[in-house]
Amino acid sequence: MSIVRSSGCLCVYALLCLLSTRYLSQNYLGFDRNQYPGDQNLNVLRQTFSYTGYWLNNPPGESTNTWVGKRAVLQSAGFGFLVLFNGKLYKQLKHNAAQLGNSDGKTAAASALREGFPERAIIFLDVEEGGRMLPEQKAYIYSWVDAVKAAGFRAGVYCSGIPAKEEKASVVTAEDIRENALGRDISFWVTNDGCPPSPGCAFVTPAPSRGGVAFANVWQFAQSPRRKDFAAQCRNYHPDGNCYPPGVDPASHLHVDLNTASSADPSQGRSE
Repeated sequence: MSIVRSSGCLCVYALLCLLSTRYLSQNYLGFDRNQYPGDQNLNVLRQTFSYTGYWLNNPPGESTNTWVGKRAVLQSAGFGFLVLFNGKLYKQLKHNAAQLGNSDGKTAAASALREGFPERAIIFLDVEEGGRMLPEQKAYIYSWVDAVKAAGFRAGVYCSGIPAKEEKASVVTAEDIRENALGRDISFWVTNDGCPPSPGCAFVTPAPSRGGVAFANVWQFAQSPRRKDFAAQCRNYHPDGNCYPPGVDPASHLHVDLNTASSADPSQGRSE
């Protein structure tokens, strides 16, 4: 049986297909920063962002964690989450890397439960060092992933999506970790703040894959302060080198890193 559509029906059909495509490809803007932004700033930040990073332990370079106890406040303000655990550096992994990964994975899961995150939420391991992972780093990462999963959560990794030059080739940290994961299900939050592909300090929502890693679940495309070695071509930061959200006075120093994801709650950390 043949189906005949009038020109008017064809127009409606095309419009519905367009709307469906736009809906399916919708992305969301989020922020992260090492220090909690303060309860008084949540309303203005929520006008721009759908989700926020949330540290489970002390962020890099910090001696305290100011995010502790703030999950319920952030959820009440309407935010989704990127739940993050600061991992060990290579210099800390010279002995018993796998054992350290297992211990830190258990600590991350226990911290997530204590903060009120639901089981099956995704916890991202912050891997600050880029390039090809050395054996100790891999042992640590995969032991951490296994411990987090054994505790009832899902595991992710925050790492570089920027090609690092080697003697005869280049390697992307996210690809290196994924290729050596032996089938482990890992979500990837990649950082690539070079312009291009990054739009710089721009409040837009490109697809996470536009950051250069096709399988990325989240793409961090701007950092504060602007990294001169990677983001030198990005010209839309504040003169002090930081990225400030709309409605935020730079004098407040409430600068942020910018992320795009296909979910308004990338870690699925909201509890209803």
